[in-house]
Amino acid sequence: MRPGTVSIVGAGPGDPELITLKALKRIREADVILYDRLVGEELLDYAKEGAVRLYCGKSPGRHAMSQERINETLVAYARSGKAVVRLKGGDPLVFGRGGEEALALAEHRIPYEIVPGVTSAIAAAASAGIPLTHRGVSASLAVVTGSRCSEGSDAPVRWDMLARGVDTIAIYMGVGQLAHIREELLKHGKPGSTPVALVERAATPEQRVVTGTLARICRLAEEMRLANPALIVIGDVVLVRERLLGFGLGLFGEAVNG
Repeated sequence: MRPGTVSIVGAGPGDPELITLKALKRIREADVILYDRLVGEELLDYAKEGAVRLYCGKSPGRHAMSQERINETLVAYARSGKAVVRLKGGDPLVFGRGGEEALALAEHRIPYEIVPGVTSAIAAAASAGIPLTHRGVSASLAVVTGSRCSEGSDAPVRWDMLARGVDTIAIYMGVGQLAHIREELLKHGKPGSTPVALVERAATPEQRVVTGTLARICRLAEEMRLANPALIVIGDVVLVRERLLGFGLGLFGEAVNG
């Protein structure tokens, strides 16, 4: 039997209208869909009748399916001749472990493709009215995973380089480590007056945006009881948002400034 194919698909940030046409086509064609926690479940309504839907989402301390098991499942269904979609929130190659899954498929000689998605940093900032780069304000951008932000991490983030060498820092899923992030950036020379925005549940009707300074953002986040999924944006681009509010038609969401 000839093996099937696997499409590693980015579903975008949560708003189902932000998925690409190619991604939607793959969902409609799939015999099997393995989907993550932050995928908009409305997208599963486009699956054909009889398609197998397998939830394999991960949250801190709770994994519906281990990464090794996900890899094995992709290989097994493809070997049985199925058209498989691995549906991931955001973009599969930006903190999505899509590269690991592609390597596992390649090792077993399974044909696969990568279908890009709108990554969460781009979508969260845009839906909050924050340009991650802006002429005269920011000419460089770094994206950081919150899983490496904790104190004592095996592969710690180079805060010394980020504090001084990058105009805008976007941190995925870092709210739980916000105090540590703040202290590291201040320690390495980032001014306490640096603007910061927290975008919670971006590109959904529940979106909230909190803005403040690096010195005060922890208190604001605690007062608002912000939690993941959220994006942290650090840099002067946050100030551009104030000039955009009230004029854009985007989903800017509830805003608190501090």
